[in-house]
Amino acid sequence: MLLRNLGDRHTSFADNAVEISLGTPLDPGQNELLEIRKLISELTGRVYRIERSLGIEKAPSEKATTTASPVEPAAPLPAKPPAPPLAVPTIPPRAPASVARAREANLESRIGSHWLNRIGITAVLIGVSYFLKFAFDNNWIGPAGRVSIGLLAGIAVVVWSEQFRRRGYQLFSYSLKAVGIGVLYLSLWAAFQVYSLVPSGVAFTAMFLVTLSTAAMAIAQDAEILAAFALAGGFTTPLLLSTGQNREVQLFAYLAVLDLATLLLVALKPWRRLLLLSYIGTLALFIGWYSTFYSRPQLGPTLGFATFFFAIFAVAPLVARQPESEFALFSALPFYLAFFNAVVYFLQIYGMYEAISKPATAWFALALAAVYVFLSRQAGSRHAHAIALQQLHFLHLALAIGFITIAIPLRLDGHWITIGWMVEAGVLLWLADRIRSDFLNAFAVTALVLGVVRLVAIDDFAPSSPIFNARMATYAIAIAVLAAVAWYGSKRSDEIGKMGTAAAIVALNLLALVAFSHEISDYYNRQMSDLVPSGRRWDFRVSAEAHRLRIAEDFSYSALWMAYGAMLMIVGFWRRSAFVRWLALFLIAATTVKVFVYDVSQLDRAYRIVSFIVLGVLLLSISFVYQRDWLRLSGRKSSPGGDSPQA
Repeated sequence: MLLRNLGDRHTSFADNAVEISLGTPLDPGQNELLEIRKLISELTGRVYRIERSLGIEKAPSEKATTTASPVEPAAPLPAKPPAPPLAVPTIPPRAPASVARAREANLESRIGSHWLNRIGITAVLIGVSYFLKFAFDNNWIGPAGRVSIGLLAGIAVVVWSEQFRRRGYQLFSYSLKAVGIGVLYLSLWAAFQVYSLVPSGVAFTAMFLVTLSTAAMAIAQDAEILAAFALAGGFTTPLLLSTGQNREVQLFAYLAVLDLATLLLVALKPWRRLLLLSYIGTLALFIGWYSTFYSRPQLGPTLGFATFFFAIFAVAPLVARQPESEFALFSALPFYLAFFNAVVYFLQIYGMYEAISKPATAWFALALAAVYVFLSRQAGSRHAHAIALQQLHFLHLALAIGFITIAIPLRLDGHWITIGWMVEAGVLLWLADRIRSDFLNAFAVTALVLGVVRLVAIDDFAPSSPIFNARMATYAIAIAVLAAVAWYGSKRSDEIGKMGTAAAIVALNLLALVAFSHEISDYYNRQMSDLVPSGRRWDFRVSAEAHRLRIAEDFSYSALWMAYGAMLMIVGFWRRSAFVRWLALFLIAATTVKVFVYDVSQLDRAYRIVSFIVLGVLLLSISFVYQRDWLRLSGRKSSPGGDSPQA
């Protein structure tokens, strides 16, 4: 307010200055007063500018500005640059006391409306149960009266809860409904199991009507919690009415009706969590029946019902409505359900068919792969309309590939499993290149790694002929697939493509060396076995011949490594590939170490001479090629005579 008063005075001072400028005589005192007014006017303007820069006071209106300085003073002072805005540190405001009081009130309201509600209902139920037990123990009420009281009490509580719902107390109303519905189920259970007042069919029909009524209330009131109550009661009914007899068709037909009802609900309402409740209930009852009653003559109907349940929950993620806002875990629920549904169904098939026909499980796996390819296409066709289905599309595709990978070892044996995985990797690699899918590339690499690991560490070959045998054929297929990986990777310009190409080149060359080394080992092992035919004794002549063969085998490994290194160097120069040349240099370096360290002490003189001469010629040849600089690695031009001027 003080600054505003100064602004008003500034306006009056300016008016006085106008009057003075129009001819009013001034005395020396008035001149000093005029100077003081000018200083106050400047100070007032600076204060206003500071307030505007800090956002404390709004800028004065145009009208006030016009009124404040219509005419300049007679003798204006030199204009001074505006003062920079003051740097005022910002202090975070303290939370007002009203916010703290609101939090306390919210906690108090939650305790009073939620927890006291539940505790109160529990206390009432305990008190009523004690009273009823006391009445039953003293035979005040007979069995029919007890069941009737339970049914009437359950219906009364459900009807009474509607009064609270209409008044806006929905949470309290749903709590009362849960109590009433539970009392109804327990009363019907007591009527059948405890007192045998009604047959099982009547009790089942009554419980089913309770379930239908609860589901109808859920749809009418748009309440997911009531739908969950209905499903919980529906899946509890078979347990409450169980007589210990095998009624497979009746049980699974009833579960199929519940699952279809759940599928209809999630298609109409965004209640995805019901799928989890329905799946858990179905699986629990199926496992309970299977572990108790299943036998091989029941294979047909059991497989049929299991397939029907699988189909319901496989289609459910495609038709379930997407809620507008939901926790991340619940929004991803259909994807987890699709995965576990596929795994559990295949385990069910494997458990039923493993003892009958193991190859049949492989055909089931291939059939499941075809099903998930179809589902993947369905999810992909809807991708443009529902972005959330993109993950489902890739999940179905991954499941299809996974079942193909599983089918291979189930149907094939030995090295044919390795060949199957290699062929699968090649097909996936081709498809990935056609549709530009890194997702399929990842699965192709996975299948390839499985095949290579099995080829190197698990497969056991016993070839009867050199080179042209099953082992070399399997290695050749693996090398061909790795070459395809390197070729497809070379067409990409990103870092992943370069890394994939390099890894594939290294792997295929290592596999080639391993394959040829196995052939050398098998050749000399056959020679060694021919030294001692059956019935011949081991003597010094056999020992000398065996030593000669071992020396020849060691020399053959060195020769193989040198020849392969030379071949790699030739390819590196031909393709102008520095990476391949480095591989050749590394292999030649390893061969050099072997010759100088191992061959010198182990090989005979003739083999030692040949090893050093061949290695020396190879190294000199490679050195000559580098000195000629045929690839222009040094950036210099060769002279017409062939050697560079500085060679």
